[in-house]
Amino acid sequence: MSTWNPGGQPPYDPHGRPPQPPGAGYPPPGPGHPPPGAGYPPQGGHPPHIPHPYTPHSPHPMPPQAPPPGPFTRLRRRIGPINTARRVFKPSRPDLVEDAFIARMQKIRTLVGLGAFVYVSVAYKITDSVGDAANDRLDQSWISVLMLSVTFPVAVGILLALTAPSARRDLLRRAARPFGAIVALVAGVFVFPASVLTGFVEGKFATNPVMSVVTWVTTVFTLVWVLPFVIWGIGLALVHVFRTADIHQTMPPLLAMTLVWEMTLIDVFTGAYAGVPGPVRVVFLLGAPVSVTAVGLWELRRLRVHYGITVGGILTR
Repeated sequence: MSTWNPGGQPPYDPHGRPPQPPGAGYPPPGPGHPPPGAGYPPQGGHPPHIPHPYTPHSPHPMPPQAPPPGPFTRLRRRIGPINTARRVFKPSRPDLVEDAFIARMQKIRTLVGLGAFVYVSVAYKITDSVGDAANDRLDQSWISVLMLSVTFPVAVGILLALTAPSARRDLLRRAARPFGAIVALVAGVFVFPASVLTGFVEGKFATNPVMSVVTWVTTVFTLVWVLPFVIWGIGLALVHVFRTADIHQTMPPLLAMTLVWEMTLIDVFTGAYAGVPGPVRVVFLLGAPVSVTAVGLWELRRLRVHYGITVGGILTR
């Protein structure tokens, strides 16, 4: 019985020929001939689904798969200086809120501040060239890192004093990675003065062929690996505020606002922008802290409104 022949009656033939069994009148199957009934759906059901291989004319082609990375690429991703700096200085807590708009605003603020610093330094002859202005900005960034290295332990100490005793161990655990980032950056920078002061760079210890090779390899490693790690690490440490988001999402803007006002006080007491007219000097002394504070408050508000993250939860999260 089938859906197109109810009752199982034999098919009607207008010529009066008796019904024939299925496949009668067809040549026997052989090479190149399908068996009788091939290509027809089974009775009472649907044809089985047979997956078709990918063809260029398939209505839903599979996207081309990228070739696996080579050994050099895998090695660079694992131990390269820039990738290592990203793992060390970028926050990585599993519930971290990543807002692309906040990150874009931070980058724009950083680029605008750098451009204004270079323009004022060159326009008012504070430095002789753009290269000198860039070096001054790098020195200021390193001073900011040192100030942040001092401010961060003070902030953690305040949090420990305000946190309940039962939650202090968890707070210290969350603060371990920011502390590790500070130690890694300070150790990386310390390599350069240590190499100069000990005379290692000048070949003081290259007294035999073995030590000559060791000196050469160490010098190349310092220039090829340690230097990019330090430069990239300083930038990431300032942008991510020593990955303090691993402690709480509101700590980076809070520490950034604190740091920028500390740097402003240092500029005031050290006579920064001495060759700049008075009104312009005030603008550039207050421009950085005011803009960073505005961005920090906006970031705190966005975290509270869009994600429910508030400063009050810093002691419990």
